[in-house]
Amino acid sequence: MMMMGRPQGRPGGPMGRPGGFMGLGMPAAKSKDLRGTLRQLLGRLRPERGMIAFVAVLASASVAFSVIGPRIIGNATNVIFDGVIGKNLPAGVTKDQTIELLRARGQGQLADMLSAMNVRPGVGIDFTELGHILAIAALVYVLAAVLGWMQGYLMAGVAQRTVFAMRRDVEDKLARLPLRYFDSHPHGDLLSRVTNDIDNVTTTLQQSLSQLLTAVLTVIGVLGMMLWISPLLALISLLVIPLSLVVTVLVAKRSQPQFVAQWERTGTLNGHVEQMHTGHVLVQLFGRRERAIAEFDRQNEGLYEASFRAQFLSGIIQPATQFLSNLNYVGVAVIGGYRVASGTMTLGDVQAFIQYSRQFTMPITQIAAQMNLLQSGLASAERVFEFLAASEEMPDRLPSAELPAPSGHVSFDRVSFRYEPDKPLIEDFDLDVRPGETVAIVGPTGAGKTTIVNLLMRFYEIDGGSIRLDGVDTRELPREVVRHAFGMVLQDSWLFVGSIRDNIAYGKDGATMDEIVAAAIAAHVDQFVRTLPDGYDTVLEEDAGNISAGQKQLLTIARAFLADPSILILDEATSNVDTRTEVLIQQAMARLRHGRTSFIIAHRLSTIRNADEIVVMDEGRIVEQGTHVELLARRGFYYDLYHSQFVEAVGVEAEASQVV
Repeated sequence: MMMMGRPQGRPGGPMGRPGGFMGLGMPAAKSKDLRGTLRQLLGRLRPERGMIAFVAVLASASVAFSVIGPRIIGNATNVIFDGVIGKNLPAGVTKDQTIELLRARGQGQLADMLSAMNVRPGVGIDFTELGHILAIAALVYVLAAVLGWMQGYLMAGVAQRTVFAMRRDVEDKLARLPLRYFDSHPHGDLLSRVTNDIDNVTTTLQQSLSQLLTAVLTVIGVLGMMLWISPLLALISLLVIPLSLVVTVLVAKRSQPQFVAQWERTGTLNGHVEQMHTGHVLVQLFGRRERAIAEFDRQNEGLYEASFRAQFLSGIIQPATQFLSNLNYVGVAVIGGYRVASGTMTLGDVQAFIQYSRQFTMPITQIAAQMNLLQSGLASAERVFEFLAASEEMPDRLPSAELPAPSGHVSFDRVSFRYEPDKPLIEDFDLDVRPGETVAIVGPTGAGKTTIVNLLMRFYEIDGGSIRLDGVDTRELPREVVRHAFGMVLQDSWLFVGSIRDNIAYGKDGATMDEIVAAAIAAHVDQFVRTLPDGYDTVLEEDAGNISAGQKQLLTIARAFLADPSILILDEATSNVDTRTEVLIQQAMARLRHGRTSFIIAHRLSTIRNADEIVVMDEGRIVEQGTHVELLARRGFYYDLYHSQFVEAVGVEAEASQVV
């Protein structure tokens, strides 16, 4: 059983999509609610609060060790520098005596520098103390690395579990969406939302969460150490923050709409590629290859332009903040060197401060670099959340009615329906189909034939009146119960990648091999299946390209046989088989229809002569109703339809005989 194609009478562009070339001419929308998207994304992380808190503790410890490291290395530098200077001073005098001697000689600046140092005249580097300091530094950095690895590992799990839940919600959402949604949205854009956009959100969460958390903690820790060492130099470094924020905000405002356009155009391009691939034969047949390529080039160019602008604009952030960071480095080096020379700071403190200034600007630079990924991820998340917020099918009424073993009595009572509020399609439709009857629904294109079937299956909800199954309003029944009562064979066969046995067994859970073979024999499938090398284990390729169109149709008919439904719907079910096979299928269908209510939608009126009732529709209304003989005798709408096909067929045969 399969879903219906585009309903008859539905306004839209080519291929049943709304507007534009192949339904893909819709302009890219602007970002609607970036803050709301961020709130929703953070809300998705709420179940991971405990793990995120633990990760924050690990990150704090890791950052603390990383922040202590430069200070320890600065102490090691002081030991080396003190040793080098002390060895060059005369032995046998104290530090204070050396300073007084230098001042007496007029070397006051050198004396000031020595006063801030821990030197011992005549004594070189204390390698024992230096070794202890370096060992502590190594331990600190190892601990920081281990804790950082644990943090990254746990955050990867947080991101993956969050997106796992998002994928599950998307899959559940697909099952709850009405057919109307799929009819009004390009398939390529829908696929892009549930694949590309979710993958992009995954990348954003996995890479951004850990780095942003570490960056914030690093800024706080490093700032504290900088203020401890030198408030003046810390103030100079702090000037970089507002400048970096201004650059980031200005660029982000310009790049965010480009990221939104990038992902929307990606979905549009995917839709075009998917349709051109599906209709490749028709594209070649009608000579539209060049036009399809030109349309691809146009959309690809639009995607290139949006992607280029988005990447270029967001890419400006990092070099701009790096430039500001370099200016800060120059300022710290110059002022720090002067303060060492004046004796107000040690060389180790300056070295540690330079490292801290780099550590301070590095997380800001990282945040700036992550803006590219973050903006792209938020644009994708917005598209996913828009999909999750789409209107769903109306929930089944509770408590719902019961339908014991349906007999197949179907009635339409003053049913009204319209796809567009201002465009009536079906008005006051009445039809009573008794159990076991075969009803054929005929009429011109757009008359509402397939729409009737859509309403029967509750793919669409009626606007007025009622549809009853064995006297029970179908709106009082769960959709699953309603649809389980129907078996459906459509003109467009649907088969999935898998064995022939699995494709037939799709019609019934737990079907045995004997049941599958019996259904295949009834549908005249068994004969050709046994000629295949692997028989029922033959694996169908994508789009079932390794069997013919007629064989595909036979497999879907066998699936309907196996389902053994109470009510059968046939929508041009024999249109893809040859004349001889059609005769066999008609005989098989007669056996299948025995004792079951059947709805047959047909364009070839010669195939429904034996129907118990023929319903002739035009513009959503029943214009005639009766048997084949009765309708011909009336010489009305059906008579004109039937004879237009008959005359056309006779004309074609006469023309062919003249050619011969």
